[in-house]
Amino acid sequence: MLVVGPVIGVVLLILLLLLCRFRQTKVRRSGDKNLRSTAPKPVLTASPSWPSPGTSVTLNCEIKPSSAGWRFYWYKVVPDLSKKNYRYKLLPDAINGPANNSFIIRGQKHTAGFACRAESGIPENFTDYSEPKFVWSADSHPAASLTVSPEREQLFTIDEIKVNCKGRSADWRVKRLTDQYYQSDLSDCSNWGTMTGSSCTFISPQYHRAVYWCEPGSGEFSNAVNITVNNFHPAVSLSVSPDREQHFTTESLTLNCGGNSTEWKLKEFRGLSLSSFPGVCSRPSRPRFSCTFSKQQSDKSVYWCESGSGEFSNAVNITFASAKPALTAGSSSFPVMLVVGPVIGVVLLILLLLLCRFRQT
Repeated sequence: MLVVGPVIGVVLLILLLLLCRFRQTKVRRSGDKNLRSTAPKPVLTASPSWPSPGTSVTLNCEIKPSSAGWRFYWYKVVPDLSKKNYRYKLLPDAINGPANNSFIIRGQKHTAGFACRAESGIPENFTDYSEPKFVWSADSHPAASLTVSPEREQLFTIDEIKVNCKGRSADWRVKRLTDQYYQSDLSDCSNWGTMTGSSCTFISPQYHRAVYWCEPGSGEFSNAVNITVNNFHPAVSLSVSPDREQHFTTESLTLNCGGNSTEWKLKEFRGLSLSSFPGVCSRPSRPRFSCTFSKQQSDKSVYWCESGSGEFSNAVNITFASAKPALTAGSSSFPVMLVVGPVIGVVLLILLLLLCRFRQT
């Protein structure tokens, strides 16, 4: 007991010291966490957002609440497909962290993304990065370009829309930025469409307007495209007669436009071009307008009606297959021979039996 008592006392003392040290570390870490969570996050703006090629762009980084002593750093946003996010590359002219909260990008030609953050105090206390701010360009980048199909002026909630990315990269993602209720929503195709290879296909269930662009694995941005999806107007409709899944060349097909209009246009979209309708149409009248046509060879096209007031009908995909082969004389007699042949055989058998019976008699 003379030995064990002091040993137990020393062990208890060591445990007490370790417990105090642990609580101090926990409090300090908690304090650091609270300090970081309350640190202001900068807000970045860019003007103009759709500059002409070669035009200068002004970036402004704002800290709220504003205070003196901040130094600002400017970054280029680089797509990082492996992390499904962005990397931040410090701009060469912004290494020293100038005290001015504005920065000019000169000679901007292509779509690009930027971010900023601020630093104050000694030791350095950096804020988080701002949300990425994009500057759009309709000009294609040499390494990435974007096209949209169907290639029409107006798209509707019933349309299947495909955003196609082209370039030297094997990996792609399609992004869109939507502004709704004074809030921006940046997301990629996996959230609202289906990404297959270098193409994103989606159908929008409701009206929306957004900017779309492609990001290759090499880290560039494609040209950007504004896409507006309008609500479908059921007052204008397109029907097909005869209404069946399979249509053949050389047979006539009638398309009927219905709605409250006296002026009608029937549009045909084939391949990558919009062409005039190749059929014979009736005189436009309320409430129906009809066009009849046929195809001499296999064909696949999209058709829709447009009223005089600018309303569009539903779009219909129509495929013409080669005409069904006509039955030849030989092929038409084949089923008849299947019936006549056995009958003749039975008659001959009966005659043979009668002949044998007659000879025995």
